[in-house]
Amino acid sequence: MVKMWGGRFKKKPHSLMEKFTSSLDHDKRLAEFDCLGSIAHAEMLAKCGIIPRKDSSMIVSGLKSILNDVRQDKLKYNKSAEDIHTAIQEALYKKIGRPAAMLHTARSRNDQVSLDTRMYCKKEIDVTVAAVKDLKKSMLAFAKKNINVIVPGFTHLQNAQPVLLAHQMLAYCQMLDRDMERLSDCKKRVDVMPLGSCAISGTALAIDRNLVAKKLGFSKVSSNSMDAVSDRDFIIEAIFALSLIAMHLSRISEDFIILNSPAFGLIEIEDEMCTGSSMMPQKKNPDVLELVRGKSGELYGALMSVLTVMKGLPLTYNRDMQEDKGPLFRAIDTVKSSLGIMELFFKDLRVDKKKIEVLLRDETLYATDMMEYLVKKGVALKEAHDSVGKVVRYCASNKLNISEVPLNKLRSFNSKFDKRVYDLLCAERSVNLKDSLGGTSLKQVRRQILNA
Repeated sequence: MVKMWGGRFKKKPHSLMEKFTSSLDHDKRLAEFDCLGSIAHAEMLAKCGIIPRKDSSMIVSGLKSILNDVRQDKLKYNKSAEDIHTAIQEALYKKIGRPAAMLHTARSRNDQVSLDTRMYCKKEIDVTVAAVKDLKKSMLAFAKKNINVIVPGFTHLQNAQPVLLAHQMLAYCQMLDRDMERLSDCKKRVDVMPLGSCAISGTALAIDRNLVAKKLGFSKVSSNSMDAVSDRDFIIEAIFALSLIAMHLSRISEDFIILNSPAFGLIEIEDEMCTGSSMMPQKKNPDVLELVRGKSGELYGALMSVLTVMKGLPLTYNRDMQEDKGPLFRAIDTVKSSLGIMELFFKDLRVDKKKIEVLLRDETLYATDMMEYLVKKGVALKEAHDSVGKVVRYCASNKLNISEVPLNKLRSFNSKFDKRVYDLLCAERSVNLKDSLGGTSLKQVRRQILNA
Protein backbone atom coordinates (compact mmCIF):
# COMPACT_ATOMS: atom_id res chain seq x y z
CA MET A 1 0.00 0.00 0.00
CA VAL A 2 1.51 3.30 -1.15
CA LYS A 3 1.07 6.05 1.42
CA MET A 4 0.14 9.62 0.48
CA TRP A 5 3.03 10.60 2.75
CA GLY A 6 6.20 8.88 3.95
CA GLY A 7 9.31 10.62 2.61
CA ARG A 8 10.21 11.93 6.04
CA PHE A 9 10.01 8.49 7.74
CA LYS A 10 12.73 5.81 8.00
CA LYS A 11 10.47 3.05 9.30
CA LYS A 12 7.15 1.75 8.04
CA PRO A 13 4.10 2.30 10.25
CA HIS A 14 3.47 -0.37 12.85
CA SER A 15 0.58 -2.63 11.84
CA LEU A 16 -1.25 -1.98 15.13
CA MET A 17 -0.86 1.77 14.66
CA GLU A 18 -2.24 1.50 11.13
CA LYS A 19 -5.26 -0.43 12.34
CA PHE A 20 -5.87 1.99 15.21
CA THR A 21 -5.71 5.12 13.06
CA SER A 22 -7.67 3.86 10.05
CA SER A 23 -11.05 5.49 9.47
CA LEU A 24 -11.99 3.53 6.35
CA ASP A 25 -14.75 1.54 8.01
CA HIS A 26 -16.52 4.78 8.92
CA ASP A 27 -15.85 7.01 5.97
CA LYS A 28 -16.51 4.54 3.15
CA ARG A 29 -19.90 6.16 2.84
CA LEU A 30 -18.12 9.35 1.73
CA ALA A 31 -16.68 7.58 -1.35
CA GLU A 32 -19.21 9.03 -3.79
CA PHE A 33 -18.52 12.57 -2.63
CA ASP A 34 -14.76 11.99 -2.62
CA CYS A 35 -14.95 11.00 -6.28
CA LEU A 36 -17.20 13.92 -7.24
CA GLY A 37 -14.96 16.40 -5.42
CA SER A 38 -11.86 14.97 -7.05
CA ILE A 39 -13.41 15.13 -10.52
CA ALA A 40 -14.19 18.84 -10.08
CA HIS A 41 -10.72 19.44 -8.63
CA ALA A 42 -8.96 17.70 -11.55
CA GLU A 43 -10.98 19.65 -14.11
CA MET A 44 -10.12 22.91 -12.35
CA LEU A 45 -6.40 22.06 -12.22
CA ALA A 46 -6.38 21.53 -15.98
CA LYS A 47 -8.36 24.68 -16.75
CA CYS A 48 -5.95 26.73 -14.61
CA GLY A 49 -2.96 25.18 -16.45
CA ILE A 50 -1.59 23.55 -13.32
CA ILE A 51 -1.67 19.99 -14.74
CA PRO A 52 -1.83 18.88 -18.41
CA ARG A 53 -5.33 18.51 -19.87
CA LYS A 54 -4.49 15.02 -21.11
CA ASP A 55 -3.63 13.89 -17.58
CA SER A 56 -6.73 15.59 -16.19
CA SER A 57 -8.91 13.76 -18.72
CA MET A 58 -7.40 10.43 -17.68
CA ILE A 59 -7.94 11.27 -14.00
CA VAL A 60 -11.57 12.29 -14.60
CA SER A 61 -12.26 9.19 -16.69
CA GLY A 62 -10.73 6.94 -14.04
CA LEU A 63 -12.64 8.64 -11.24
CA LYS A 64 -15.95 8.31 -13.13
CA SER A 65 -15.30 4.60 -13.49
CA ILE A 66 -14.56 4.33 -9.76
CA LEU A 67 -17.67 6.40 -8.99
CA ASN A 68 -19.77 3.99 -11.01
CA ASP A 69 -18.31 1.08 -9.01
CA VAL A 70 -19.03 2.94 -5.76
CA ARG A 71 -22.65 3.56 -6.70
CA GLN A 72 -23.11 -0.10 -7.62
CA ASP A 73 -21.31 -1.19 -4.44
CA LYS A 74 -18.66 -2.98 -6.52
CA LEU A 75 -15.53 -1.11 -5.45
CA LYS A 76 -13.12 -3.31 -3.53
CA TYR A 77 -11.31 -1.30 -0.87
CA ASN A 78 -7.79 -2.07 0.29
CA LYS A 79 -8.34 -2.77 3.99
CA SER A 80 -4.94 -1.30 4.85
CA ALA A 81 -5.93 2.11 3.48
CA GLU A 82 -5.82 4.89 6.06
CA ASP A 83 -9.04 6.49 4.91
CA ILE A 84 -11.42 6.81 1.98
CA HIS A 85 -9.20 9.41 0.29
CA THR A 86 -6.23 7.04 0.26
CA ALA A 87 -8.42 4.16 -0.90
CA ILE A 88 -9.82 6.13 -3.84
CA GLN A 89 -6.35 7.43 -4.73
CA GLU A 90 -4.98 3.87 -4.78
CA ALA A 91 -7.89 2.65 -6.92
CA LEU A 92 -7.14 5.48 -9.35
CA TYR A 93 -3.44 4.49 -9.50
CA LYS A 94 -4.46 0.98 -10.47
CA LYS A 95 -6.69 2.28 -13.26
CA ILE A 96 -4.57 5.00 -14.88
CA GLY A 97 -1.08 4.78 -13.41
CA ARG A 98 1.28 7.80 -13.26
CA PRO A 99 -1.26 10.64 -13.95
CA ALA A 100 -3.05 9.72 -10.72
CA ALA A 101 -0.12 11.28 -8.82
CA MET A 102 -1.18 14.73 -10.06
CA LEU A 103 -4.67 14.64 -8.53
CA HIS A 104 -3.61 15.68 -5.04
CA THR A 105 -2.03 18.92 -6.30
CA ALA A 106 -3.26 22.01 -4.42
CA ARG A 107 -5.21 20.14 -1.78
CA SER A 108 -4.76 18.22 1.48
CA ARG A 109 -6.82 15.53 3.11
CA ASN A 110 -7.64 18.26 5.66
CA ASP A 111 -9.75 20.24 3.19
CA GLN A 112 -10.75 17.09 1.28
CA VAL A 113 -12.49 15.44 4.24
CA SER A 114 -14.27 18.68 5.08
CA LEU A 115 -15.51 18.87 1.49
CA ASP A 116 -16.72 15.27 1.45
CA THR A 117 -18.50 15.60 4.78
CA ARG A 118 -20.20 18.85 3.75
CA MET A 119 -21.40 17.29 0.50
CA TYR A 120 -22.69 14.29 2.43
CA CYS A 121 -24.48 16.51 4.96
CA LYS A 122 -26.13 18.58 2.24
CA LYS A 123 -27.54 15.47 0.62
CA GLU A 124 -28.66 13.90 3.88
CA ILE A 125 -30.30 17.10 5.11
CA ASP A 126 -32.44 17.09 1.97
CA VAL A 127 -33.29 13.41 2.46
CA THR A 128 -34.17 13.99 6.12
CA VAL A 129 -36.34 17.02 5.36
CA ALA A 130 -38.22 14.89 2.82
CA ALA A 131 -38.72 12.18 5.47
CA VAL A 132 -40.05 14.77 7.94
CA LYS A 133 -42.48 15.98 5.26
CA ASP A 134 -43.67 12.41 4.68
CA LEU A 135 -44.34 11.95 8.39
CA LYS A 136 -46.20 15.25 8.51
CA LYS A 137 -48.39 14.14 5.57
CA SER A 138 -49.17 10.90 7.39
CA MET A 139 -50.13 12.83 10.53
CA LEU A 140 -52.30 15.24 8.56
CA ALA A 141 -54.11 12.36 6.87
CA PHE A 142 -54.81 10.87 10.31
CA ALA A 143 -56.01 14.28 11.56
CA LYS A 144 -58.39 14.73 8.61
CA LYS A 145 -59.74 11.19 9.01
CA ASN A 146 -60.52 11.93 12.69
CA ILE A 147 -61.44 15.59 12.33
CA ASN A 148 -64.49 15.32 14.61
CA VAL A 149 -62.93 13.12 17.32
CA ILE A 150 -62.70 14.87 20.70
CA VAL A 151 -60.34 13.60 23.40
CA PRO A 152 -59.44 14.77 26.90
CA GLY A 153 -56.43 17.06 26.75
CA PHE A 154 -53.90 16.74 29.56
CA THR A 155 -51.67 18.98 31.60
CA HIS A 156 -49.53 17.24 34.23
CA LEU A 157 -51.12 14.04 32.82
CA GLN A 158 -54.36 15.15 34.50
CA ASN A 159 -57.61 15.79 32.67
CA ALA A 160 -57.58 19.42 31.56
CA GLN A 161 -60.00 20.34 28.76
CA PRO A 162 -61.52 18.61 25.74
CA VAL A 163 -59.61 19.10 22.49
CA LEU A 164 -59.98 17.80 18.98
CA LEU A 165 -57.59 14.91 18.38
CA ALA A 166 -56.74 16.65 15.10
CA HIS A 167 -55.69 19.70 17.12
CA GLN A 168 -53.20 17.54 19.02
CA MET A 169 -51.89 16.12 15.74
CA LEU A 170 -51.40 19.64 14.43
CA ALA A 171 -49.33 20.46 17.51
CA TYR A 172 -46.95 17.70 16.41
CA CYS A 173 -46.96 19.16 12.90
CA GLN A 174 -45.78 22.47 14.35
CA MET A 175 -42.82 20.64 15.90
CA LEU A 176 -42.00 19.04 12.56
CA ASP A 177 -42.24 22.40 10.77
CA ARG A 178 -39.64 23.84 13.13
CA ASP A 179 -37.47 20.76 12.58
CA MET A 180 -37.54 21.31 8.82
CA GLU A 181 -36.77 25.00 9.26
CA ARG A 182 -33.80 24.19 11.49
CA LEU A 183 -32.38 21.67 9.03
CA SER A 184 -32.84 24.06 6.11
CA ASP A 185 -31.18 26.86 8.06
CA CYS A 186 -28.34 24.53 9.07
CA LYS A 187 -27.80 23.67 5.41
CA LYS A 188 -26.91 27.32 4.72
CA ARG A 189 -23.85 26.93 6.94
CA VAL A 190 -23.02 23.49 5.56
CA ASP A 191 -23.13 24.90 2.03
CA VAL A 192 -19.58 26.33 2.10
CA MET A 193 -16.88 24.93 -0.20
CA PRO A 194 -13.56 24.38 1.67
CA LEU A 195 -11.43 22.70 -1.03
CA GLY A 196 -8.34 24.71 -1.90
CA SER A 197 -7.68 25.64 1.71
CA CYS A 198 -5.15 22.78 1.62
CA ALA A 199 -3.54 21.78 4.90
CA ILE A 200 -3.78 25.13 6.69
CA SER A 201 -2.66 28.16 4.66
CA GLY A 202 -4.01 27.80 1.15
CA THR A 203 -1.66 27.36 -1.80
CA ALA A 204 0.81 29.35 -3.92
CA LEU A 205 -0.65 27.69 -7.05
CA ALA A 206 -3.13 29.77 -9.08
CA ILE A 207 -6.24 27.70 -8.49
CA ASP A 208 -9.86 28.74 -9.11
CA ARG A 209 -11.86 27.82 -6.02
CA ASN A 210 -15.03 29.47 -7.28
CA LEU A 211 -15.00 27.19 -10.31
CA VAL A 212 -14.86 24.10 -8.07
CA ALA A 213 -17.69 25.47 -5.93
CA LYS A 214 -19.84 26.02 -9.01
CA LYS A 215 -19.16 22.52 -10.33
CA LEU A 216 -20.10 20.96 -6.99
CA GLY A 217 -23.18 23.10 -6.37
CA PHE A 218 -21.90 25.13 -3.42
CA SER A 219 -23.30 28.63 -2.94
CA LYS A 220 -20.25 29.97 -1.03
CA VAL A 221 -16.50 29.45 -0.77
CA SER A 222 -14.77 29.44 2.62
CA SER A 223 -13.00 32.73 3.31
CA ASN A 224 -10.33 31.58 5.78
CA SER A 225 -8.18 28.52 5.16
CA MET A 226 -7.47 27.84 8.85
CA ASP A 227 -11.14 27.92 9.75
CA ALA A 228 -12.08 25.83 6.71
CA VAL A 229 -9.98 22.83 7.74
CA SER A 230 -10.70 23.03 11.47
CA ASP A 231 -14.43 23.83 11.48
CA ARG A 232 -16.83 21.13 12.57
CA ASP A 233 -19.59 23.49 13.72
CA PHE A 234 -21.68 22.36 10.79
CA ILE A 235 -21.58 18.75 12.01
CA ILE A 236 -22.47 19.74 15.56
CA GLU A 237 -25.32 21.91 14.33
CA ALA A 238 -26.63 19.13 12.09
CA ILE A 239 -26.58 16.62 14.94
CA PHE A 240 -28.28 19.18 17.21
CA ALA A 241 -31.09 19.63 14.67
CA LEU A 242 -31.39 15.85 14.39
CA SER A 243 -31.43 15.55 18.19
CA LEU A 244 -34.42 17.89 18.35
CA ILE A 245 -36.23 15.74 15.79
CA ALA A 246 -35.48 12.70 17.93
CA MET A 247 -36.77 14.52 21.02
CA HIS A 248 -40.01 15.42 19.24
CA LEU A 249 -40.48 11.86 18.01
CA SER A 250 -39.87 10.65 21.57
CA ARG A 251 -42.58 12.96 22.95
CA ILE A 252 -45.03 11.90 20.27
CA SER A 253 -44.25 8.26 21.00
CA GLU A 254 -44.80 8.78 24.73
CA ASP A 255 -48.21 10.36 24.11
CA PHE A 256 -49.37 7.41 22.06
CA ILE A 257 -47.88 4.87 24.45
CA ILE A 258 -50.07 6.48 27.13
CA LEU A 259 -53.16 6.68 24.90
CA ASN A 260 -52.66 3.02 23.93
CA SER A 261 -52.28 1.82 27.53
CA PRO A 262 -55.22 -0.13 29.07
CA ALA A 263 -55.85 2.75 31.50
CA PHE A 264 -56.85 4.93 28.54
CA GLY A 265 -57.29 2.65 25.54
CA LEU A 266 -58.12 5.54 23.23
CA ILE A 267 -56.16 4.17 20.28
CA GLU A 268 -55.39 0.75 18.89
CA ILE A 269 -52.11 0.09 17.14
CA GLU A 270 -52.05 -2.23 14.13
CA ASP A 271 -50.78 -5.75 14.94
CA GLU A 272 -47.92 -5.47 12.46
CA MET A 273 -46.53 -2.53 14.44
CA CYS A 274 -46.47 -4.40 17.78
CA THR A 275 -44.76 -7.37 19.40
CA GLY A 276 -45.86 -9.84 22.07
CA SER A 277 -44.46 -11.38 25.23
CA SER A 278 -42.60 -14.69 25.34
CA MET A 279 -44.30 -15.45 28.67
CA MET A 280 -47.60 -13.54 28.81
CA PRO A 281 -49.86 -14.58 25.91
CA GLN A 282 -52.21 -11.60 26.23
CA LYS A 283 -49.56 -8.92 25.68
CA LYS A 284 -49.51 -6.56 22.69
CA ASN A 285 -46.61 -4.22 23.22
CA PRO A 286 -45.99 -0.87 21.45
CA ASP A 287 -42.30 -1.69 20.95
CA VAL A 288 -41.91 0.56 17.93
CA LEU A 289 -42.90 3.61 19.96
CA GLU A 290 -40.70 2.57 22.86
CA LEU A 291 -37.69 2.14 20.60
CA VAL A 292 -38.23 5.50 18.92
CA ARG A 293 -38.44 7.01 22.40
CA GLY A 294 -35.26 5.20 23.45
CA LYS A 295 -33.25 6.09 20.35
CA SER A 296 -33.40 9.77 21.29
CA GLY A 297 -30.67 8.93 23.82
CA GLU A 298 -28.42 7.82 20.98
CA LEU A 299 -28.81 11.22 19.34
CA TYR A 300 -27.99 13.07 22.55
CA GLY A 301 -24.92 10.88 22.94
CA ALA A 302 -23.79 11.68 19.39
CA LEU A 303 -24.15 15.40 20.04
CA MET A 304 -22.21 15.28 23.30
CA SER A 305 -19.56 13.08 21.70
CA VAL A 306 -18.66 15.59 18.98
CA LEU A 307 -18.95 18.57 21.31
CA THR A 308 -16.52 16.87 23.69
CA VAL A 309 -14.08 15.97 20.91
CA MET A 310 -13.99 19.56 19.68
CA LYS A 311 -14.00 21.48 22.95
CA GLY A 312 -10.23 21.57 23.59
CA LEU A 313 -8.74 21.41 20.09
CA PRO A 314 -6.25 24.09 19.01
CA LEU A 315 -6.24 25.33 15.42
CA THR A 316 -6.16 23.82 12.94
CA TYR A 317 -6.62 20.16 12.03
CA ASN A 318 -6.10 17.49 14.69
CA ARG A 319 -6.59 13.75 14.25
CA ASP A 320 -9.21 13.80 17.02
CA MET A 321 -11.55 15.23 14.39
CA GLN A 322 -11.62 11.85 12.69
CA GLU A 323 -14.04 10.86 15.48
CA ASP A 324 -16.75 13.22 14.21
CA LYS A 325 -18.11 11.02 11.44
CA GLY A 326 -19.23 7.99 13.44
CA PRO A 327 -21.65 10.04 15.59
CA LEU A 328 -22.82 12.00 12.54
CA PHE A 329 -23.57 8.89 10.52
CA ARG A 330 -25.33 7.17 13.42
CA ALA A 331 -27.42 10.27 14.11
CA ILE A 332 -28.57 10.52 10.49
CA ASP A 333 -29.31 6.81 10.19
CA THR A 334 -31.25 6.71 13.45
CA VAL A 335 -33.41 9.73 12.69
CA LYS A 336 -34.23 8.58 9.17
CA SER A 337 -35.28 5.12 10.37
CA SER A 338 -37.35 6.62 13.20
CA LEU A 339 -39.11 9.02 10.83
CA GLY A 340 -39.88 6.16 8.44
CA ILE A 341 -41.38 3.91 11.10
CA MET A 342 -43.45 6.73 12.58
CA GLU A 343 -44.87 7.57 9.15
CA LEU A 344 -45.98 3.95 8.85
CA PHE A 345 -47.37 3.98 12.40
CA PHE A 346 -49.92 6.73 11.69
CA LYS A 347 -51.18 5.17 8.46
CA ASP A 348 -53.07 2.34 10.17
CA LEU A 349 -53.69 3.83 13.62
CA ARG A 350 -57.27 3.36 14.86
CA VAL A 351 -59.31 5.34 17.40
CA ASP A 352 -61.66 3.73 19.94
CA LYS A 353 -64.51 6.23 20.04
CA LYS A 354 -66.50 4.32 22.66
CA LYS A 355 -63.69 4.53 25.20
CA ILE A 356 -63.23 8.20 24.39
CA GLU A 357 -66.91 8.82 25.16
CA VAL A 358 -66.45 7.25 28.60
CA LEU A 359 -63.53 9.55 29.45
CA LEU A 360 -65.43 12.60 28.27
CA ARG A 361 -68.10 11.92 30.90
CA ASP A 362 -65.76 13.50 33.46
CA GLU A 363 -67.57 16.83 33.75
CA THR A 364 -64.64 18.51 35.49
CA LEU A 365 -63.26 18.79 31.95
CA TYR A 366 -65.74 21.66 31.50
CA ALA A 367 -64.75 23.61 34.62
CA THR A 368 -62.84 26.18 32.57
CA ASP A 369 -65.89 26.71 30.36
CA MET A 370 -67.95 27.41 33.49
CA MET A 371 -65.35 29.87 34.71
CA GLU A 372 -65.26 31.76 31.40
CA TYR A 373 -69.07 31.71 31.36
CA LEU A 374 -69.03 33.67 34.63
CA VAL A 375 -66.35 36.02 33.26
CA LYS A 376 -68.63 36.80 30.31
CA LYS A 377 -71.28 37.77 32.87
CA GLY A 378 -68.93 40.33 34.39
CA VAL A 379 -67.46 38.26 37.22
CA ALA A 380 -63.77 38.89 37.91
CA LEU A 381 -61.58 35.98 36.84
CA LYS A 382 -60.29 35.28 40.37
CA GLU A 383 -63.82 35.17 41.78
CA ALA A 384 -65.03 32.99 38.90
CA HIS A 385 -62.08 30.63 39.38
CA ASP A 386 -62.79 30.30 43.11
CA SER A 387 -66.51 29.75 42.54
CA VAL A 388 -66.03 26.92 40.04
CA GLY A 389 -63.28 25.42 42.20
CA LYS A 390 -65.81 25.21 45.07
CA VAL A 391 -68.32 23.53 42.76
CA VAL A 392 -65.74 20.91 41.79
CA ARG A 393 -64.79 20.36 45.44
CA TYR A 394 -68.47 19.95 46.38
CA CYS A 395 -68.96 17.38 43.60
CA ALA A 396 -65.88 15.43 44.63
CA SER A 397 -66.98 15.37 48.30
CA ASN A 398 -70.48 14.20 47.42
CA LYS A 399 -69.53 11.96 44.48
CA LEU A 400 -71.69 13.92 42.07
CA ASN A 401 -71.36 15.05 38.49
CA ILE A 402 -71.75 18.78 37.98
CA SER A 403 -74.96 18.10 36.00
CA GLU A 404 -76.44 16.48 39.14
CA VAL A 405 -76.00 19.61 41.27
CA PRO A 406 -79.29 21.59 41.49
CA LEU A 407 -79.24 25.13 40.14
CA ASN A 408 -80.01 26.65 43.54
CA LYS A 409 -76.93 24.88 44.94
CA LEU A 410 -74.79 26.17 42.05
CA ARG A 411 -76.09 29.68 42.72
CA SER A 412 -74.94 29.34 46.32
CA PHE A 413 -71.39 29.27 44.93
CA ASN A 414 -72.04 32.19 42.58
CA SER A 415 -75.30 34.02 41.96
CA LYS A 416 -74.47 34.55 38.28
CA PHE A 417 -75.01 30.87 37.47
CA ASP A 418 -78.23 30.19 35.58
CA LYS A 419 -79.75 27.14 33.88
CA ARG A 420 -77.72 27.71 30.70
CA VAL A 421 -74.60 26.64 32.57
CA TYR A 422 -75.65 22.99 32.15
CA ASP A 423 -75.39 23.41 28.36
CA LEU A 424 -71.64 23.83 28.82
CA LEU A 425 -71.23 20.23 30.00
CA CYS A 426 -70.79 18.96 26.46
CA ALA A 427 -67.56 18.08 24.64
CA GLU A 428 -68.64 19.42 21.25
CA ARG A 429 -69.80 22.72 22.74
CA SER A 430 -66.64 23.04 24.82
CA VAL A 431 -64.39 22.48 21.83
CA ASN A 432 -66.22 24.88 19.55
CA LEU A 433 -66.20 27.65 22.15
CA LYS A 434 -62.37 27.74 21.78
CA ASP A 435 -62.53 29.74 18.58
CA SER A 436 -59.60 32.07 19.26
CA LEU A 437 -56.86 32.04 16.63
CA GLY A 438 -54.95 28.75 17.00
CA GLY A 439 -57.65 27.29 19.25
CA THR A 440 -59.21 23.84 19.16
CA SER A 441 -62.58 24.71 17.60
CA LEU A 442 -63.49 22.81 14.46
CA LYS A 443 -63.31 26.03 12.47
CA GLN A 444 -59.81 26.85 13.73
CA VAL A 445 -58.54 23.29 13.29
CA ARG A 446 -59.78 23.16 9.70
CA ARG A 447 -57.91 26.41 9.09
CA GLN A 448 -54.77 24.93 10.65
CA ILE A 449 -55.03 21.81 8.47
CA LEU A 450 -55.39 24.00 5.39
CA ASN A 451 -52.31 26.02 6.38
CA ALA A 452 -50.34 22.87 7.18
